[in-house]
Amino acid sequence: MTAGTEDAPEDKTKLKRVMGPGLLLLFIIGDVLGTGIYALTGEVAAEVGGVVWLPFLIAFAVALLTACSYLELVTKYPKAAGAALYTHKAFNIHFLTFLVTFAVMSSGITSSATASRAFAANFATAFGLDFGAYGVPLIASVFIGLVALVNLRGVSQSVKMNVVLTLVELSGLLIIIGIGFWAIAGGQGDVSRAWTFDTGGERGIFWGVIAATTLAFFAMVGFEDSVNMAEESKNPSRIFPKVLLTGLAITGVIYVLVSISAITLVPAAELSEGETPLLKVVQAGAPGFPISVFGIITMFAVANSALINMLMASRLIYGMSQEGVLPAVFGHVHGERRTPDTAIIFTSLLAVALILFAGGVPELGGTTSLLLLCVFTVVNVAVLVLRKDRVAHEHFRTLTVLPVLGALSCAFLAGPWTGRDPVQYGIGASLIGLGVVLWAATVLFMRRRGENPA
Repeated sequence: MTAGTEDAPEDKTKLKRVMGPGLLLLFIIGDVLGTGIYALTGEVAAEVGGVVWLPFLIAFAVALLTACSYLELVTKYPKAAGAALYTHKAFNIHFLTFLVTFAVMSSGITSSATASRAFAANFATAFGLDFGAYGVPLIASVFIGLVALVNLRGVSQSVKMNVVLTLVELSGLLIIIGIGFWAIAGGQGDVSRAWTFDTGGERGIFWGVIAATTLAFFAMVGFEDSVNMAEESKNPSRIFPKVLLTGLAITGVIYVLVSISAITLVPAAELSEGETPLLKVVQAGAPGFPISVFGIITMFAVANSALINMLMASRLIYGMSQEGVLPAVFGHVHGERRTPDTAIIFTSLLAVALILFAGGVPELGGTTSLLLLCVFTVVNVAVLVLRKDRVAHEHFRTLTVLPVLGALSCAFLAGPWTGRDPVQYGIGASLIGLGVVLWAATVLFMRRRGENPA
């Protein structure tokens, strides 16, 4: 694999370029870390028992294959819109591009909804509060509104908040790792659990690990968000390869260490109960540690996931409007703040609708990974199709075998044979069905306004 040595020419963009290598690295780490490891560790443990670290490791390997395809494409086409843009350039089929756009946008919104619900659940657990049946959706909806305000304020403010939240969530995971290894050194816990398989007797070890990997994959999908920030990054064709691979490596190591620490201190059956698995690890390994403090750290972590995913979703809608796939109204930029205000409002309203009417954390998280696995399959094919398209600047080029393996592995993990909860297919099908309806409405709307769907 080789990376270009020359900067790509600065593409004309209405958005403000504020993200250098450091901010971009924190953006990627902050997005990959967060809701997945904080909220779904217990769900993964329920599928495989003590080897909870293994599905995260496999998910990392699959994500790395697809990340290499994204690196070739984002350095070749350093614009907002990510997978939707690459699909549009590779196949030039408006219907397919629209569905990929809607799938990626939906994945970002389901991810934000997952994070928002996890935020409310951790808030209740940390402070011993009972919100009642409607409390969690209400708090989560208000939270999405606050995220929208930060997003509207400007990308500089959003990125600065991301830095703070990333450092907080990283400190929380380092606390878990520290507690786990301190306990191991002191003879506390049971390290042997980290090598114990327990699939509940319903499936073999292989299919149990695959089912767990489909959940764990939710924790490794942050790089899709980062490429949608290309127009707000400085010299994206140069900085993305090193920054993205470094970010994925850091998060992969952290996930494995957190998983080992968690299962050492808390048995899989107990870890899989409820929506706050890492709080149980703190209680088991450091009972003197203020649980409310770690609860706040957890809330900050999932808040970061929500912020980043809403940033991605709004930039995606903006970018595809610029490409002529969506109506021009979604490409409107605030005159003073230079943020895609119409796209931000639209995606925020959709997020609130999902919070109010869809399922809980496992269902929304699983649907996120399902949608992105389908999108990643298309992207891995697109990178091969676009090899014939030449650009003036040098760019990253991945080994041909990697996107082939990426497409096959992503398609495999998206299939029903993995043991994925059927509810996730129901939510995903509903969202894509809505996308088909919106595609028809979009084509009609654009033609009435004299716009030609690209």
